[in-house]
Amino acid sequence: MAVLIDPPSWPGHGRMWSHLVSDVSYDELHAFASRIGAPRRGFERDHYDIPSELYEAAVRAGAEEVGSKELLRRLTAAGLRRPKRRRAAGA
Repeated sequence: MAVLIDPPSWPGHGRMWSHLVSDVSYDELHAFASRIGAPRRGFERDHYDIPSELYEAAVRAGAEEVGSKELLRRLTAAGLRRPKRRRAAGA
């Protein structure tokens, strides 16, 4: 049972980003994100987008470093994955 973070390898808005998830609950995730100073607006469906500047703070606070595939596997196994909805064809 852990908070997990993948490496900052996702580009966007001139920065590199990580994903922060919990394999326990969203409550645990929100509390952890608050402790490291991640704003709530960084929460998207089932994870926080964390800028590379906060990566080390997350690890020091106890986030487990894992690869992106492992992060997704554990999030899904915990039943906490909320994938994006796909648009219907022709919509």
